[in-house]
Amino acid sequence: MDKAQIEKVPSPCYVMEENLLRQNLSVIKQVKERAGVEIILAFKSFAMWKSFYIFREYIDYTTASSPYEARLAYEEFGSKAHTYSPAYTENDFPLIMAYSSHITFNSFSQYQCFYPQVKTYPEKISCGIRINPEYSEVEVELYNPCAPGTRFGVTADMLPKILPSGLEGFHCHCHCESSSYELERTLRHIEEKFGCWFSQIKWLNLGGGHLMTRKDYDIEHLIKLLQEFKQKYPGLQVILEPGSAFTWQTGPLVSTVVDIVENKGIRTAILDVSFTCHMPDCLEMPYQPVVRGAKALPPEAVRNAVKEENIYRLGGNSCLSGDYMGSWQFDHPLKLGEHIVFEDMVHYTMVKTNMFNGIQHPSIALLHADGQLEIYRHFCYEDYKNRMC
Repeated sequence: MDKAQIEKVPSPCYVMEENLLRQNLSVIKQVKERAGVEIILAFKSFAMWKSFYIFREYIDYTTASSPYEARLAYEEFGSKAHTYSPAYTENDFPLIMAYSSHITFNSFSQYQCFYPQVKTYPEKISCGIRINPEYSEVEVELYNPCAPGTRFGVTADMLPKILPSGLEGFHCHCHCESSSYELERTLRHIEEKFGCWFSQIKWLNLGGGHLMTRKDYDIEHLIKLLQEFKQKYPGLQVILEPGSAFTWQTGPLVSTVVDIVENKGIRTAILDVSFTCHMPDCLEMPYQPVVRGAKALPPEAVRNAVKEENIYRLGGNSCLSGDYMGSWQFDHPLKLGEHIVFEDMVHYTMVKTNMFNGIQHPSIALLHADGQLEIYRHFCYEDYKNRMC
């Protein structure tokens, strides 16, 4: 988006750019076809269903973790979901079956509880069990699904020599914005611990976190790795379900400066968006997002800045004390009404937002390939009120 297009965007607003999305989808389709694997969209990262018509030109399936996501897959993507949840409930499971082609159980107790319903269901559902290879290179524990004591999956010592009836697949998840070389090392651990069961299953779901659309990702290495794995296990369907890779760097969150305050020499530009409400991963991960036209500095830089350096914290408009980040250096003094553009705010943003404090939720828009901006959704008081009843 250029400056003229930014000026036409209502603030605040998430904007996904169709051209950038199609670039990512083309890469994913290339990997899918050349490696002979299935790559499916994980709704936990992105679920803006009005854009699904674009995705359907490149992929066929999605992955869900709840009845709502599974229903969205069926109704709006046009295919049943590959579904995994840490725990299904008696109330939800009939809906899970109705909207799922694949169901993965997190534990044998869940399998024993719900498989009898799958077995008698009139339509074929392929079931699997989540495995834990006890290996992950994810450093942030909040995002490490294989951390000691994890609630996810079964370890190899928990599996019987002969898998129970109806278990046709293994599902694991070990990555977060990871490279193909991390996948290569992970596959060694999976083969070492679980390879003896591969002849008993039909599919292996390698989960998400494969950031194949990042500029420095080695696509050729990924394709070769998957091709060789499939040659070794020709009867095994391989599935990847990345989230971020689909919408990586496909659009910003546009905001506006509404005030500038100063305390003990620290200047904070207060915006019409909130980190805790609209960019929660920034505080959870944590990471300092890229701001267009600004240089990211160490957080302490704002404490020692002189006015002429144009260094600011950026503050959200909620009442949470920690709803701010910084420091950023601009090439000019910020002014009220000026747009602040947070880059790469499509994946793991819209799906994780909340209405804490009843703050105005950003609109959602698509910038079409022809340059036309389509506003998919404006949010209003009724959205907040109906959510709180």
